[in-house]
Amino acid sequence: MKNDSLRHFLQSFNILTDIEIDDFLQLLTYKIFKKAEYFIKEGETCKQVAFVLTGSLRSYYTSDKEEEVTYCITFPNSLMTAYSSFVTSQPTMENIQAITKTELLIIPKDKFDKLVQQKPNWVYFLKTIAEQQYIELEKRIFQLQKSDATKRYADLMKNHPEYVQKIPLQYLASYLGISQRHLSRIRKEFSF
Repeated sequence: MKNDSLRHFLQSFNILTDIEIDDFLQLLTYKIFKKAEYFIKEGETCKQVAFVLTGSLRSYYTSDKEEEVTYCITFPNSLMTAYSSFVTSQPTMENIQAITKTELLIIPKDKFDKLVQQKPNWVYFLKTIAEQQYIELEKRIFQLQKSDATKRYADLMKNHPEYVQKIPLQYLASYLGISQRHLSRIRKEFSF
């Protein structure tokens, strides 16, 4: 039952066979993260990738001014990892923390790597995911540089309305690249 949303996610790419998906699902571990619990902390090496079933997480780094900068928020039906660390096996510079109670399906890197080496379809799947993530990153950069804060907030409300209210103001403001005060003004505009 918990695997159903991941199965549908994987099937939506039309790359993997049902057998390949079944083999993958058998390698997963179900884990619940409490609010504020960390998936990974800065300085650790990421040795797992996760699929978000419920809840939300934030990826952030600490700036030179010792401020937490939230640069990514991950919602259900998404894959998540500290990508650079996962790929290079080097310590990460980011933190990934649960914003709410979060349910994840997790696969260890060694099992995932073995699967990729044995099944060529997984290489194509990973390429497709990497391309999608790059496009999302590019959109995010363009949005931060081209759109004003009100437009960025409106886009987030449109794409994830049920989560905007659950994300603490300081994380949401950081993600949008604005102060909490500015975000409060924008939210008031949307209240009317």
